[in-house]
Amino acid sequence: MRLFSILLLACLCSVGLRAPSFGQAPDDESKQQTATLSGTIVKDPGGEPVKKVVVELIADEHDRGANYTAVSGLDGTFRIVGIRAGQYRLFVEKSGYLEMEKNRPRQDGRLLALVAGQEMKGMVVRLQAAAVVHGRVTDEDGDPMSGAQVSVLHQTYQMGRRRWEVAGAETTNDLGEYRIGGIVPGSYCVSVSPPPSFRALIEASGTGAHRASDKPQLSYRTTYYPAALDPDQASPVQFHAGDEFPIDFSLVPQPSFALRGSVIGIPPNSQVVVMLQSRDMGQVFNGTEAHKDGSFEIQDVAPGDYLLMASVAGGSDHLMARQRVRVVASAVEGLRVSLQSGSVVRGHVSLESAPGKSALASQFSVLLVAGDGDGDASGVVTIGAGFSPVAQVQADGSFEWKDVAPGHYYPQLISGPGAGGDWFLRGASSSGRDISESGFTVSGSTLGMDLVASARGATATGLTKDHDGKPVANATVVAVPAVRYRKRPERFTSASSDQAGHFTLQGLRPGDYTLLAWDSLDGEQYLDPDFLKRSEGQGTPLKVVENERKSVELEVIPASQDQ
Repeated sequence: MRLFSILLLACLCSVGLRAPSFGQAPDDESKQQTATLSGTIVKDPGGEPVKKVVVELIADEHDRGANYTAVSGLDGTFRIVGIRAGQYRLFVEKSGYLEMEKNRPRQDGRLLALVAGQEMKGMVVRLQAAAVVHGRVTDEDGDPMSGAQVSVLHQTYQMGRRRWEVAGAETTNDLGEYRIGGIVPGSYCVSVSPPPSFRALIEASGTGAHRASDKPQLSYRTTYYPAALDPDQASPVQFHAGDEFPIDFSLVPQPSFALRGSVIGIPPNSQVVVMLQSRDMGQVFNGTEAHKDGSFEIQDVAPGDYLLMASVAGGSDHLMARQRVRVVASAVEGLRVSLQSGSVVRGHVSLESAPGKSALASQFSVLLVAGDGDGDASGVVTIGAGFSPVAQVQADGSFEWKDVAPGHYYPQLISGPGAGGDWFLRGASSSGRDISESGFTVSGSTLGMDLVASARGATATGLTKDHDGKPVANATVVAVPAVRYRKRPERFTSASSDQAGHFTLQGLRPGDYTLLAWDSLDGEQYLDPDFLKRSEGQGTPLKVVENERKSVELEVIPASQDQ
């Protein structure tokens, strides 16, 4: 979104009581070829109009339509004309307000399917005022603690795993004060982390590891409201629309311990950084530099489960190591981590259904998906600095990842808007061995693979409806694969229903599925096996072969039943 465009639109809408139409003014012929969208933005509760709301109409990822923007007028109305037919996502944005849907934020927008000549009128978008949390952080003597980070956390699902996610954060000022706005109404955990300590880095500047006492030391630790040291023991905070919620923290030094060990295989004249990441929260809490002899010590470590990571800082040697560590009630001694070279994984994608169209390959990318058990709290494998799990396929079909950490992976094909949505990954092999089912293991050497993509994926279309048979908009529809594939996120296919309840699932691999539709989901909740079990018996079986199109009607599972 360009700031200049938004400011210009805001100025234009302030001229009159009603919002102007955006897009080129259509003549009679173009009206038959394009669509028009209009509606009103109101507060919830109350129904008062909301002005200066930015309305964005973004073309669906597999649709080559244009993007459109409007701003609501003083009476809350907006209007967009000259819209090219296609599927879009509608987003609204105004500081301090949030669009809610069934008591949850509408983060992915609402799906709209517009056809030529259509004039969609009377849309009502309801916004709620966001909540705010504010307060002060002090030490045990009541003195202000500046530089502490206060975080508002909520639990969600990523890659099928329950994890904590930061919904908002702020650092305290010199008075120890903070203020965090834009919080979606709901239940949260609020935490405060002390300012970073540079003691470990200072001590690492010596010639050997500084050995502190094995007795617990006292240090400030991350504290969860009201005074818990574990997020599972924290008191949940319920934020309501427009809340101004005060929370003060007083940090008291707590017992902490040291981690001591050595890094093996450091190249001459190299610096190695050792970091400690919480496996519960996915946040880096502490770190140090290894000494010249490879020894290191990390102090002020609270009890918990961690991922210890070591990597060479800079240089051409992309070396890394990682190891799981548990701290209970004493210092951890004798850790030994061996640096390994990050692997190179390169391959080639063959487009089985598009002979002679090699340039089409550049419309694809390949995602590296972590195998079960190889990730951290977020399900993401920790890999070399600057690494991206997404590799762009070149025009000749080649792709490459560098600095891939040891682990087990699966390739996932992603088709861009220029390729269409019917593609699926038919086969994958490495050194003549089929890895479609087993995936592949990276252990420090260069690995090659060949992928075969087909545009003959099956399509499932249909209608989502409630118990009374009425269409349900913005439902999440998921094609759940056979049981043996349910630990493989790339085997799931999802879509949303449009304003009329219609949905389309494209690029389905041949095989057996269960189609399920939910009224509302929390992230990728459908990837959680326990969650799926609660929905057993409410889905519709589906078996598809290549290039097949099937139509089904699905009864949506209400939010009250999927908890």
